[in-house]
Amino acid sequence: MSDESLFREVDEEVRRDQMEKLWKRYGNLVVAVAAGIIFGVAGYKGWQYYTLQQAQKAGSAYIQAMDVAGTGTPQDVTAAFKGVEQSAHGGFAMLSRLQVAGALAGEGKTDEAVKAYDAIAGDSSVDDTMRELARVKAAYLLVDKASSDDLRSRLAGLDVEGSAWRGSAREIIALAYYREARYKDADKLVSEIIADAQTPAGVRQRAQLLASTLQPLLGPGAQN
Repeated sequence: MSDESLFREVDEEVRRDQMEKLWKRYGNLVVAVAAGIIFGVAGYKGWQYYTLQQAQKAGSAYIQAMDVAGTGTPQDVTAAFKGVEQSAHGGFAMLSRLQVAGALAGEGKTDEAVKAYDAIAGDSSVDDTMRELARVKAAYLLVDKASSDDLRSRLAGLDVEGSAWRGSAREIIALAYYREARYKDADKLVSEIIADAQTPAGVRQRAQLLASTLQPLLGPGAQN
């Protein structure tokens, strides 16, 4: 046997001996870590599958509730979306909360609908856009009885540059001014709505109708 072969055999024997010692010392730990990784991956995949199944189930229930909304009575719609709200999670549950509030309004249960919208608006776990939408929806329901000051308070922060709800907020306050016979104030807001290039088409059309209604009322005796 050559010196080189002898040294190689000795080196391999030393490494084998070191590996045996390391395995005896840390083998259980290695097995535990490997098992933890395997079970962790399996658990994560299982959770992903469960989440997907729940989302699909919630989506199907929401679609069925939407079908009821197209053909059923307001009471049927309220019951259908309450069922989705209670059994679903995430976005579908949130959308169902909005639908329940809208269905209550459709039943003429304005106070309950406003309470439902206010609950959404005050829920910090809800997306800001949905919370703002709930504030606007509640304000529309209250426009024929709440004071303009109360409505301004409810809509604070929405009548600003860049807000998606600026036109709606102005429309609500303008309608409140009209009800309070503050015709010049109402006309000023209506003019701002019409002049704003970002105003949604529907809001602009209603503003134009309100402007036509206000014109005969803007004589010398009109209130400020």
